[in-house]
Amino acid sequence: MRRYRCLFLCLAVLLMTGACGEPEIPEVGIIGGWTTAGCEFSRTPESVDVGGRTWPVTPKPLEAAIGRIDEAGRTQHKSSYAGIEVDQQRVRAIVYRVPSAAFDDFIRNAAENTCIFVRDARYGMHELATWHDRLRADIPAWQARGIFISTISARHDGVGLEIGTPDVDQAREQLPRQYGRKAPLIFIEEGPVMPLAGTGIPTAPQPGG
Repeated sequence: MRRYRCLFLCLAVLLMTGACGEPEIPEVGIIGGWTTAGCEFSRTPESVDVGGRTWPVTPKPLEAAIGRIDEAGRTQHKSSYAGIEVDQQRVRAIVYRVPSAAFDDFIRNAAENTCIFVRDARYGMHELATWHDRLRADIPAWQARGIFISTISARHDGVGLEIGTPDVDQAREQLPRQYGRKAPLIFIEEGPVMPLAGTGIPTAPQPGG
């Protein structure tokens, strides 16, 4: 009798453990986020006819809100702000940021009655700009080692720093050895084009979402 009681208790513990396991953590920037109050209202996309063709345009209120958020993100909240994109079809903007209560409060106020969708980012603009400058300074050293870096650009969604190179396999093997396996580097195949003199601060692609 004692043996069967023990077996029953063990099975019960296993069932409870399976039912109460830790929830799966969603990938950063893919699931989750929040929206401003203006997203509760539906809006019709705007367009303009130019040269016999119809082009989508960003409504003035949304354009103004994007300007306010982008300026503050680049200056006051650059450790959190990663970038922004415009979704003209849904008449909204998507802001990527490392979670920050202060920046979130600013976004809510700056949005006014427009729709802003806020999503998590793994890295902020300031951190990616620092990595950009470091990688750019090391271009001659990597070239001497046979790895040509064509472009360096920060992803506007804060996922990491894109390294364009014709030597993808070598770069993917050698650069993490130099900068660490956790360095925010994304390798893409690209021809031998020298990077611009700027810092690669992310811009706002259109449309998106």
